Amino acid sequence: MAIEFKGGVIIGADTRTSTGSYVANRVSDKLTPVHDKIYCCRSGSAADTQALADMVAYYMNWHSIEVDKDPLVKTAANMFASMTYKNKDRLLASIICAGWDEEEGGQVYAIPLGGSKVRQSYAVGGSGSTYIFGYCDAHFKKGMSKEECQKFVAKAISHAMSRDGSSGGCVRMAIITKAGVERVFIPGDKLPFMNDDL
Repeated sequence: MAIEFKGGVIIGADTRTSTGSYVANRVSDKLTPVHDKIYCCRSGSAADTQALADMVAYYMNWHSIEVDKDPLVKTAANMFASMTYKNKDRLLASIICAGWDEEEGGQVYAIPLGGSKVRQSYAVGGSGSTYIFGYCDAHFKKGMSKEECQKFVAKAISHAMSRDGSSGGCVRMAIITKAGVERVFIPGDKLPFMNDDL
C-alpha cells in the first residue's frame, strides 16, 4: 500500500512470497525502486511484475539522462500503465507506483490489472487488500502527518497479515521525501495487531 502526506509518500508491504500454499520466501522485499525517489509495490505474478519493474527502471534511467533531471512520478506510472495495458491479455500484474518529484511533490498511482492508472490519496493492493478496505476507509484522514501515515500503513498491513494466508512475515516501509528515501523495518514480533486497541 502507499499513502501521500504533505512532503512525500510512504509505501509499505508485507514480506511473504507464496506459491499456492507454500511460502517461498518469508522476508522478501516487495518495495522495488524504479528510480532514486520512485518506488513501486508489486502484486500478482512475481515474474511479470519483476520484468515490468526492471523495464520501467531501465527506461527511467535513460529518461533522466535525456532530460538531465530526475524523472516525474507520473512518467513512471504512465510507463507502467502503458506496458500493462498493451499486454493485458498476457500479464497478471497490479502495481502501486509512488514517489516524490519537484513538480508535484508526493504522489501515489494505482495501476490495477488491465492497465488503467488512477492517482489516489492512498492505494491498497494484493491479496491482503480485500481484508482492509473497511479499515482504511474508516481510519484515513486527509492531511495526516508523516508519523500518522506511518502508523496507518503499519497497522493496515498488520491487519491484512493477520487475516490473509498469503500475507505475512514482517512489514517494510519506504518514506520518500525531497531529502531521499528512509527505509523502515518492523519485525513480525513487533507488529501492531488489530486486537491491541479495539
